[in-house]
Amino acid sequence: MGSKFRYIPAMLASALAGGAAAYTYAQMETTSELGKLERAMQLIEQRYVEPVDRTKLIDGAIEGMLHALEDPYTTYMDQEEAAAFNQNISASFEGIGATMEEIDGRIVIVAPIKGSPAEAAGLKPGDQVIKVGDQSLEGMEVHEAVMLIRGKKGTTAELTIVRDGKQVQVSIVRDTIPLETVYSELREDGVGVIRIASFAETTAAEYEEAVRKLLNEGMKGLVIDLRQNPGGLTDAAESIAETLVPDGKPIVQFKSRGREPQITVSQYNDIGLGAMPIAAIVDGGSASAAEIVAGALQQSANVPLVGTTTFGKGTAQLNQPFQDGSSMKYTVAEWLTPNGGTIHKTGLTPDVVVELPAYANLPLVSDDVTMKENEFSDNIKTIQLMLKAIGFDPGREDGFFDAGTTRAVRRFQAAKGIEQTGVVQGETTRAIIGDVREAIQANDTQLEQAAKLVRERFQ
Repeated sequence: MGSKFRYIPAMLASALAGGAAAYTYAQMETTSELGKLERAMQLIEQRYVEPVDRTKLIDGAIEGMLHALEDPYTTYMDQEEAAAFNQNISASFEGIGATMEEIDGRIVIVAPIKGSPAEAAGLKPGDQVIKVGDQSLEGMEVHEAVMLIRGKKGTTAELTIVRDGKQVQVSIVRDTIPLETVYSELREDGVGVIRIASFAETTAAEYEEAVRKLLNEGMKGLVIDLRQNPGGLTDAAESIAETLVPDGKPIVQFKSRGREPQITVSQYNDIGLGAMPIAAIVDGGSASAAEIVAGALQQSANVPLVGTTTFGKGTAQLNQPFQDGSSMKYTVAEWLTPNGGTIHKTGLTPDVVVELPAYANLPLVSDDVTMKENEFSDNIKTIQLMLKAIGFDPGREDGFFDAGTTRAVRRFQAAKGIEQTGVVQGETTRAIIGDVREAIQANDTQLEQAAKLVRERFQ
């Protein structure tokens, strides 16, 4: 497999081969600049009103330098934060299970992890997290927000979310987020579906195992589901792309400062897919490495993309660990699609645009809110729309909780074995949201369209 950072050693070799005069000039200039920083630290250590920790000063200096770049993907992580970051790509961890990014100074959900508490609570791509408990996230780096949201299994994260300009409180019980990143099934129509939730160290091996299993079960065509996939390790993404992109075709281009784009081409890995018809599904939660795979499939493998426009993260980062356990993640390149196009902040446009049912985009409703007859609110309107979507039509959807809404709630409560109070709160709210989620899965318009495209090519 081609390596996107293959050119870095060459850059270092070129620098070391440079003339002594050039090196001396750069060294003198750097010494002068570093002298200013060192003098500032010396003054603080000697004259600041209170004793200071030198380690804290150094950490702050590095963090300040990176912050000055105004790049949300370039961050400094202390020991605890670096350990948490490494867990994301190599081990399970305890938390709510959602990937977040800083976008224009806001902490935003990129995608909840499949099967996570965040997914169960209804968090969606684009949701802005503004508070954790009483702690505001304003001005925080994304890794700082992540550390606040994470916690021990069984504890509760109280989040304040903004969606469509409206605030809502969400209580999420933290759990162990599983290692598994690939999920597969064979549909009755012979179409296999492989969902890749993220790209971690084990993902490529999990994916190949899933393909072999589906082939043994008689798969005739394949749908690769990249929805809600926030990305991860680029190497894992490239490994998967090499099972789908013909030999010698480009997978991705990486463009670093002052250099021509470096093209990673496929060294085709034949795992038995051959000429099998394939389609892929993407959405606004498909980001970074997921977009690399999607772009390679669309432009180099003639695989149609179905769904909605992707997230639009088109930069690549390296993680530089330090001896004390801290690390620095910094942007080293912009990645481009095989045809040289950029997707940063714009995303990939699917070949076939398909939206999920309208009720898939309903606002969050907190189970702490109590809704009952003769009240009026936006939350009640959302509940009415949800009840209608799952077959308990209240007869109206304007936000007024009338007798018809009470009857619909009671019918639902009876069907679920919940005390028939006619009031929506707690267990009733959670059950309604759960049934809506099941309805979305049962009426997955994006998956059905992708499966149709695949069937048309093998029938």
